[in-house]
Amino acid sequence: MTHSLAPLALALIPVRAGSKGLPGKNVRPFAGRPLYEHAVQQGCTVADRCIVSTDIADIIASGGPPGCDVRVRPANLAGDTAPMDAVITDAIVDAGLEAGTMVLLQATSPLRRNADIAAAVALYRTGAHNLVMSVSRTDPGPLKYGFMTDGTFCPVSGSRFCFANRQALPPLFRPNGAVYVFDIAWFLCNGSLATDRIGAVEMDASVSLDVDTLADFERAEALYLSSQARDKPETTG
Repeated sequence: MTHSLAPLALALIPVRAGSKGLPGKNVRPFAGRPLYEHAVQQGCTVADRCIVSTDIADIIASGGPPGCDVRVRPANLAGDTAPMDAVITDAIVDAGLEAGTMVLLQATSPLRRNADIAAAVALYRTGAHNLVMSVSRTDPGPLKYGFMTDGTFCPVSGSRFCFANRQALPPLFRPNGAVYVFDIAWFLCNGSLATDRIGAVEMDASVSLDVDTLADFERAEALYLSSQARDKPETTG
């Protein structure tokens, strides 16, 4: 099923060359084509325009897959420590954008579904949030954690959780990096994704794998191929 978004929706796919966990992972063949192209296909399917921000020479030279707009990312924004806010700002300014809904899709989340993107956009369009992002359920144990300052323990989420049984802890969720939705004009004014008005849509842990290492890549590819085989219509002879 295709989940099409309203006009002025723009997809942004950040794709950089460097990766310490798995060198070249964004262009490494995944289920028959480069990993990043899966995100591009989703971007072209769910949005009106798809921009790829990259420093990868082969993508720049080829112009990328059909339907995408490749923007060259400067070297100072292609390193491990480059903040995502700066990468987004560069892509927006370089593309001459001033308004519209932006859907940020990480290339390293190949199990993300179009329905996950549509759910995030639908929540964003309620107007209740500046930013909507995808999350997945995680171990609630960190609710017991805290910071140490001069020998004083400062609980992260209040002392009431520090001494609670694990079974009594409330559900805890983490950003899984797959989908972010926000307004371009708001972002340019705010200068960052940081806001107190964040909405979240839950993605199942089985599709929330973020590819960082070779083991991640191989596991994600096996899960992807398995889902493709499961969803393929049966034929009769």
